[in-house]
Amino acid sequence: MEAWSVNDQALIKDLLTDPRVSKDTRQHWPAWINGEIPADWPLQIWVSVQNMFTAYGVDHKRLRRLVSKAFTARRTAALQPRIEELTSGLLDALAATPAGEAADLRKDFAYPLPINVICELFGVPESAQPELHAGVDTIFRTTATPEDMQTAMVQIYGVLTALVADKRENPGDDITSVLIAARDDEGDGEGGAAALSESELIDTLLLVLSAGHETTVNLLDNAIHALLTRPDQLALVRSGAASWDDVIEETLRAEAPVANLPLRYAVEDIEVGNGVVIKKGDPILVAYGAAGRDPKVHGADADTFDVTRADKDHLAFGHGAHFCLGAPLARLEARIALPALFERFPDLALAVPAGELEPMESFISNGHKALPVRLK
Repeated sequence: MEAWSVNDQALIKDLLTDPRVSKDTRQHWPAWINGEIPADWPLQIWVSVQNMFTAYGVDHKRLRRLVSKAFTARRTAALQPRIEELTSGLLDALAATPAGEAADLRKDFAYPLPINVICELFGVPESAQPELHAGVDTIFRTTATPEDMQTAMVQIYGVLTALVADKRENPGDDITSVLIAARDDEGDGEGGAAALSESELIDTLLLVLSAGHETTVNLLDNAIHALLTRPDQLALVRSGAASWDDVIEETLRAEAPVANLPLRYAVEDIEVGNGVVIKKGDPILVAYGAAGRDPKVHGADADTFDVTRADKDHLAFGHGAHFCLGAPLARLEARIALPALFERFPDLALAVPAGELEPMESFISNGHKALPVRLK
């Protein structure tokens, strides 16, 4: 499938705030509407879900209003003690690594922290988490076969359908219960439409449980990698010349957790300069990873990780109406986890040469397959 890849930061900002650009596949992608996209296309889940990720206009506002209840400033701040507790437990487990053995910081630290936080926030039982993890991993692995993706979809929708059924019978102090109440109790919403359809409810859970942790996993992974491969940068942080917030924002700029995000569509012809026109119905792939490294914004050294950089402007959490609701939570988790890790293990070092680390098999998710380290 061909799409326009947009990597210029200014143009991305323009397109993400342009009402002539939609994420609604069913309304604005002729190839989908006309049945030209094969049913087994591996990226289908990225465009077929019915939630605020693919919504446009009034529908997007309605769905975002409901989901925003999960990520209020008060609710996010209230998670800090639990994030600190989870971080401490993970560090204790890492400390038990036998002497001379490497630990995988992606698998054993960067991954479990945000997935546990988001699952607790939405009331996902521990017993259901492994199946959910496996399915979400497949969604982001863009080398997955159609068969792999179909299996993942069955796994994920099975877990989420069971979760909704359980929470209907046994509501709790979690966001899944809040969303079910919106679905079952609010009646008609704006313009006579249901507050939340059953398919929107399930797909909204899919969105927040997958995107709600994947970005933070990669943020932690990439920040740890950057500091271990740039000891001069770590020294600046330890000396107080730079803060952990500087590390977080520079990581988001230089190594955006989501490199490319499918898809958006031109609602009408859009001229983007130099005689280039994105035709009505053309799909658009936003290259968030490239935006943070735009030399027109960050100069000739835009590819260099520099915590002292004055302008760390980035689009790692999006821009405009679809800006990530979970951005404050991701930053909070990183602000707790990163200093705790480097304080607990001051001699932390990569266990293999940096050039041997392998990237994830994904053009969407930007991280490493593994991050092996020596703790001391």
